[in-house]
Amino acid sequence: MNQALESLLDLLDLERIEQDIFRGLSRSAVVPRVFGGQVAAQALVAAGRTVPGDRTAHSLHAYFLRPGDPGAPIVYTVDRIRDGRSFTTRRVVAVQHGQPIFHLSASFQTYEEGLDHQTAMPDAPDPETLPTAAEMLPGYADRFLEPGVVDRLIEARAAVDLRYVDAPPFGSVGTPREPRSQVWFRTDGKLADDPLLHVCLATYVSDMTLLDSVLLAHGRGGWAVGDVVGASLDHAMWFHRPFRADEWLLYDQESPSSSGGRGLGQARIYTQDGQLAVTVIQEGVIRVPR
Repeated sequence: MNQALESLLDLLDLERIEQDIFRGLSRSAVVPRVFGGQVAAQALVAAGRTVPGDRTAHSLHAYFLRPGDPGAPIVYTVDRIRDGRSFTTRRVVAVQHGQPIFHLSASFQTYEEGLDHQTAMPDAPDPETLPTAAEMLPGYADRFLEPGVVDRLIEARAAVDLRYVDAPPFGSVGTPREPRSQVWFRTDGKLADDPLLHVCLATYVSDMTLLDSVLLAHGRGGWAVGDVVGASLDHAMWFHRPFRADEWLLYDQESPSSSGGRGLGQARIYTQDGQLAVTVIQEGVIRVPR
């Protein structure tokens, strides 16, 4: 396991300061605010630590309320909404400087048999044939506003091996494309056999590239290119089948709509053998600078 992954796991190992109150730290992000995937993953960790071990997360719904301060701790307060025979519901509020910055509701379920079908996995190349972030990103250095962006992007993704199937938005600036993108990802090292940990790490990664498909539709390169500004507004995930975040997962993403200064991304995450593991939907603010 590399040092970056160890650091990320430490970040998700929240300090319990009361029965249902937890405290987490942040690490430097590519932008001067807390990375949304981090606060979502930490909130899910807090919720999961108040749930019986035989119940696994099957959905989460969250809102990003304010930018997080990466230099200050985040306090997560868990509200035990419901403990039923099969389902457990938790609500989590993340607070910094006396104000809520993030709100999450999560539901957990005991395992049971039931009807089973899924959408087929789309075609995608073998992830081992694709370049790593460290191999791919330097080739786009001239597209970014600042010379240090490449190093910051590589550092931010050092815990996760994330590989683009096609060129990212900053690789095709000025040329609108089909609003769809694919990446393969897995943690850069093996993880413990804790289902909550794997779900939380998938939650962390899910916020990295989901709105790329919105940018592709308009030939925009993103914040680092300087042709849009934006932030995540809300985030929802449904966990359908077991998976491991330390094994290759295909993140198949598309954007059905953008309007009113907002863009919508939706995606499916598949295991390498074709099992539909997760569905993700996110809306974000995406504005063209004046």
